[in-house]
Amino acid sequence: MNFGEHVMIDGYGGSPELLDDKKLIFSCLGEMCELMKMYQLGKPQIEHAPDNHMKDPGGWSAFTMIAESHISIHTFPRRRFISADVYTCKTGLDPNFIANFFKKKFKLEDVELNFVKRGKKYPKHNLA
Repeated sequence: MNFGEHVMIDGYGGSPELLDDKKLIFSCLGEMCELMKMYQLGKPQIEHAPDNHMKDPGGWSAFTMIAESHISIHTFPRRRFISADVYTCKTGLDPNFIANFFKKKFKLEDVELNFVKRGKKYPKHNLA
């Protein structure tokens, strides 16, 4: 028993054009909510992050708060890289489904997938 699940995706070799497509990134937040039957608490936010002259050459950061927790996407078009999180208090997520969603949307060559069960010590009597 656990409180929730957290899927973390790091994608490599993606399409620079798709990773820099504000509308696509924004739409992924809503589409993921629909596919996972999650409820958005407000309008998703997306902002362009400038080059920080270190390892981050800039890209898009997008976030939506959901009743079940949050979904975030960070793209780095010049590095052909994406980092995305899907965290929910629901259980029974299919991490491979989520990884494949991002792989297809951004034409990723490789995906690193991490899956964490959250709140393993959350009181069991509160999980029902």
